[in-house]
Amino acid sequence: MSDLYTISFPGTDYPPISLQPHQNLSEHLTIQNSPVLFGCRTGICGTCLVEVTGDIPAAKTDEQEMLDTLAPNVPNARLACQIDLTTDVEICRFKDDKTFR
Repeated sequence: MSDLYTISFPGTDYPPISLQPHQNLSEHLTIQNSPVLFGCRTGICGTCLVEVTGDIPAAKTDEQEMLDTLAPNVPNARLACQIDLTTDVEICRFKDDKTFR
């Protein structure tokens, strides 16, 4: 098992970043200039709504309630601030989000 996981942003010019397992994505994605925007960083504003490809743990109840409102029936929608990094992932803008470039 690798000590680092790669977070990539397909369809953008942003380079992939590498983080250790279980790192706080909102902190590191902001520091490393990613295309993901953050507001509250607690999972209640929905600013960091993205689509994720990768085998990450399921959303917890509070996050799932937000996802049910913001992205109903989109199984890979997640709030980037709530992701527990356990593998390599690809993060793409949510299809209805016009601010993610």
